[in-house]
Amino acid sequence: MSVLTISIYLIYNQFFGVSITPEGGKATLLIPEDATFRQAMDSVEANLIIKNKKILEWVAEKKKYQKLVKPGKYVIDRSLSYNELINILRGGKQTPVRITFINLRTLNDIAGRIGGLIEADSTELMDFFSDPENYNSDGFKRENVISVFIPDTYEFYWNTRAGKLYNRMLREYRKFWTRERLQKSEEIGLTPVEVSTLASIIDEEALKTDEKPRIAGVYLNRLKRGIPLQADPTIKYAINNFTVNRILYKHLEVESPYNTYKHAGLPPGPIGCPSVNGIDAVLNAEKHDFIYFAAKSDFSGYHNFSRTLSEHNRYANQYQRELNKRRIYR
Repeated sequence: MSVLTISIYLIYNQFFGVSITPEGGKATLLIPEDATFRQAMDSVEANLIIKNKKILEWVAEKKKYQKLVKPGKYVIDRSLSYNELINILRGGKQTPVRITFINLRTLNDIAGRIGGLIEADSTELMDFFSDPENYNSDGFKRENVISVFIPDTYEFYWNTRAGKLYNRMLREYRKFWTRERLQKSEEIGLTPVEVSTLASIIDEEALKTDEKPRIAGVYLNRLKRGIPLQADPTIKYAINNFTVNRILYKHLEVESPYNTYKHAGLPPGPIGCPSVNGIDAVLNAEKHDFIYFAAKSDFSGYHNFSRTLSEHNRYANQYQRELNKRRIYR
C-alpha cells in the first residue's frame, strides 16, 4: 500500500470513521441560545466519549462550525463519525420535545409543567404572562390568556423562549377556532374566550363527558335569563381550594369576581385550561328548558336536572343527606 493511499485512508477515517460514542448508549447535548463555539464543544466533550478531541475540533474548524453554532437539544443515540456529529450540530438537527398538558388550572400550573422541558424556565414563563403588554394586542387579558392553551400534545424545540412559546400556542389557538366553531360561538352569543370560560366551569362540574352538553345548556339558559350561574367550581377557584368536597355557606360569602353566586354572568376568565370536549360541549349545547341541576345522591357522577326551584331543592336535599350519611362535611 502506497504512502498516498495510507494518507487518504487515514484522512477518510478521521472524517468518516466511527469516533464518537454516547455514554450509556444515549446522550443529550443542550446548547443554549447565543452559545459560543467553545460552550458548544464543552457540551459535546462532557456528554460524549470522543477518541480524539483535537481531531474533532479540527473537523469542526474545517466545516466552519465556529460560525454556524445552532442552539437546541440534540439527542445522540448511536455512534457517529466526527463528520456526522458536526453535520448534525451545524445543521441544527435537534430533537423535538414532546409536551402534553391536560387538567391544568392556572398559568402557574402551565409554567410548572412546561418550564424546564424547554429552555425557558417557569420563572421566565410567568414573567411573560404577568405582563399583559405581551398579549393585549391579540385580544387577551391576564385573566383569560390561559384560553390560548388548548390541551393536547405538542412538539417544541428545546431552545423555545417564553415569547416563542406564546406565539406557537396562539397559532394553535387560531387554528383550533375554525370557521365552524366561530360561527357556533356567534350563534350562542359568546366570544371564543367566553366559550372557554364556560367550558372550564363545565369541565369541573361534569364527571361524565356525555353530560357536558346538557350542563352547558343549563348555564346558557341562565345566562340568557340573567340568572347567576351559581357554579360551585367558581367558588373553589375563588377560595383557591379545589380539594373541598362540599361548598358551605361561608364559602359563598367570599368576595371575588369569580363568585358566581354573588355576581351574575361569566367570571373574568377560565377557572382552568378548558378541554376540547368542554369547548365543543358549549358550542353544541343541548337545547332544553332546564335551569337547575344537582348531583345524584347515588354518587354515580351524573346529575338530576330541573325546571323549577322546588324540584331542584328536592334533589339537592337528597344529595346533602347522602353527604351527611357518608360523613362528608368539607
